[in-house]
Amino acid sequence: MSETYNEQVNNKNILKLRELLAALPPFCKDFFRGITDTTSSRTRIAYAYDLHIFFAFLHETNGVYRKMDIVDFPLSILEQLTREDIVEYSEYLNLYINSEGKQVTNDERGKTRKLASLRTFYNFYFQNEYIKNNPAVLVPLPKQHQKEIIRLEANEVATLLDQVEDGTKLTKTQTKYHQKTKIRDLALLTLLLGTGIRVSECVGLDLNDVDFNTNGIKIHRKGGYETIVYFGDEVETALRDYLEERHHVIPVTGHENALFLSMQNKRISVRAVEKLVKKYASLVTNIKKITPHKLRSTYGTSLYQETGDIYLVADVLGHRDVNTTKKHYAAIEDANRRKAAKVVKLREEYK
Repeated sequence: MSETYNEQVNNKNILKLRELLAALPPFCKDFFRGITDTTSSRTRIAYAYDLHIFFAFLHETNGVYRKMDIVDFPLSILEQLTREDIVEYSEYLNLYINSEGKQVTNDERGKTRKLASLRTFYNFYFQNEYIKNNPAVLVPLPKQHQKEIIRLEANEVATLLDQVEDGTKLTKTQTKYHQKTKIRDLALLTLLLGTGIRVSECVGLDLNDVDFNTNGIKIHRKGGYETIVYFGDEVETALRDYLEERHHVIPVTGHENALFLSMQNKRISVRAVEKLVKKYASLVTNIKKITPHKLRSTYGTSLYQETGDIYLVADVLGHRDVNTTKKHYAAIEDANRRKAAKVVKLREEYK
């Protein structure tokens, strides 16, 4: 039996993680074994990249460990470090030179993620009594400033989908390809805007994941579990139109089950969807930088404005923790509270 798309991605990630672990101290393997059951392969790869930066920092700045290869670092290095070492690492993350000789900078979000990775790493060894000191927990994470939610307004969504259908603002070259892909593009963008699924979940869809009896799609969430997301009439119409066309296409071997195909008749990639969204969004707005994730924000915002149910939004978007959802949509709650403040008048204004 052939591997599913998600199995292929997972196996590819496992091989990548092995490659990354080969460049880390051997004791790191205990940490990655310890988090295997609670994290996705993609998350473990992110940890490996973050930890490599940390050990590269030690190799570059620590007089003792500069003389050793990173793969020879002992576990005792974790206990020998102090709070000041972690603070220096935090400062190092502002600007450093990577292994390719390029300058790298990190904003608040980037620093927070890397320091949080280090905390999790240290916590594992501390809680399992491999080490007696945990300096990482003594350094506070950078304060996160709330970012404005970038999304498309209702009129912009309508204009975007209109452009996918007629392509009046496309260049001549784009128009030539548009005739071949517009039905697929409309189905794909309507699905993203009408369900709020992640781009990775979208490209991973197979033909048999779509059920028109219930108007639901089976998707593989970021945490590795499966769930059903339901869609409305507009999404149904767009998907049926596309599937009528899709059934006449002969996919490349190994891509027969893929729902959305590229021009090469292979499963469409995340990168291709990102470029597709960028192309059509640029016809609608030059101010907002619209990505597939911003289409997800557009859906989440609309759903919350219509229902006022943050738990429903969290469930549909696949957030394990409702606080994640609240963090993203707190600005909307605040805006509603500000409106409430203006509703009640204490004194009539007389002219």
